[in-house]
Amino acid sequence: DVQLQASGGGLVQAGGSLRLSCAASGGTFDGYAIGWFREAPGKTREGISCIGSGGDATTYYAESVKGRFTISSDYAKNTVYLQMNSLKPEDTADYYCTAVLFPRCHLGRSWYDYWGQGTQVTVSS
Repeated sequence: DVQLQASGGGLVQAGGSLRLSCAASGGTFDGYAIGWFREAPGKTREGISCIGSGGDATTYYAESVKGRFTISSDYAKNTVYLQMNSLKPEDTADYYCTAVLFPRCHLGRSWYDYWGQGTQVTVSS
């Protein structure tokens, strides 16, 4: 089974940027759709972006991050990225990457089978 490791979180001021990485180990991302979720204190985990598998992978974004976040993949490095720009305090959360062995992605939590540990993002005002 593929194992996932998210990294790249940190403390940033509002308006700043961070790039999160999701690396695969124990396998490759070939054939896997990848999702990014976040969980803020006291809130449920929400899907914010995902990318399907293959060279022409379809991407989806939650309305809350559309236009500010960009998901991309580098299958040669077995890594999926989430570029986060124009960060806001309400983006503060633990961010998780997740995977499912299926071509299409979805922003629903139940879609995915594999989860990595989170990376914390804190945006100060």
